Amino acid sequence: MNISIIGDGGWGTALALLLTRKGFKVMVWGAFPEYTNLLTKKRENVKFLPGIKIPKQVLFTNDLKLVLNKPNLVILAVPSKYLKNVLKKIKRFKIAKFDFLTVVKGIDETTKLRMSQIIRQELGNVSLAVLSGPNIATEVARGIPSASVCSSRNKRLSAKVQDIFMSKFFRVYTNTDVAGVELGGALKNIIAIACGISDGLGFGTNTKAALLTRGLAEISRLGVSMGAKSSTFSGLSGMGDLVTTCLSQKSRNRWLGEELGKGRKLKTILKQTEMVVEGVTTTKSALKTAKHYKVEMPITREVYKVLFQGKDPRTAVQSLMVRKKRQEG
Repeated sequence: MNISIIGDGGWGTALALLLTRKGFKVMVWGAFPEYTNLLTKKRENVKFLPGIKIPKQVLFTNDLKLVLNKPNLVILAVPSKYLKNVLKKIKRFKIAKFDFLTVVKGIDETTKLRMSQIIRQELGNVSLAVLSGPNIATEVARGIPSASVCSSRNKRLSAKVQDIFMSKFFRVYTNTDVAGVELGGALKNIIAIACGISDGLGFGTNTKAALLTRGLAEISRLGVSMGAKSSTFSGLSGMGDLVTTCLSQKSRNRWLGEELGKGRKLKTILKQTEMVVEGVTTTKSALKTAKHYKVEMPITREVYKVLFQGKDPRTAVQSLMVRKKRQEG
């Protein structure tokens, strides 16, 4: 079976390693030829997955024609802000009969669409599934036991993805709530930034537990308003992904929040990393979407003010604490 991965970042590379270990033929596409050449020669993703050797069986290319030559599965693993441009290149090829799997997390700022909706908007009614869960790329790459969930309206494709990815180190569940799986994976990045701010300010376990719990309530409220099932947010792509991203020292979003909590400015922090911190763009998108659906998201609102309006993080925390009294729910 030939599997093509569109995106040579940390997650795309980690999935390539997982699938290669299972005996699949994997080809990874990257946008920049100089970097795909480096990956081919060095056999290490020094920017996005340093310290992990990549076997020679994994092929890297910047030639879309080559990577879209009758694959059994195409995995979309590019940052959300680049997805539309990549899809416009992909749709030039004969892809109608391909099976697609997206691991892209985000909400489009302009249209408020989820990533699977963007994919269908650009590629048409292709066979499509979503994979999301509490998965730090370096841990999956090292074969540390992990779990994820695959969601699709196409049960055949869900079963296919489950069979492809299941191993002794990676367990995959299935469900049919595509909206819930995607929204949980996207919105948790905002709460991770909030938890990072808490860490940067030197707050403790009490604060982080409150942010996790109330953050999950925000995610669920918006998700249900957008057509998701509330139960999905208690699962791997909801609470599971939220906990992992908010607690892991390797989480880019939590790290960015911590730097903000220490008093650094957003532009300065982003210049320090070549990795895309998805939560920054998602915060903008989520707040616009929440206003559209008339959903209250106080943590998201305060994170937005810290990111884009220069609000002092400590003042933002106080704003959350002195809000009007209410019942839990």
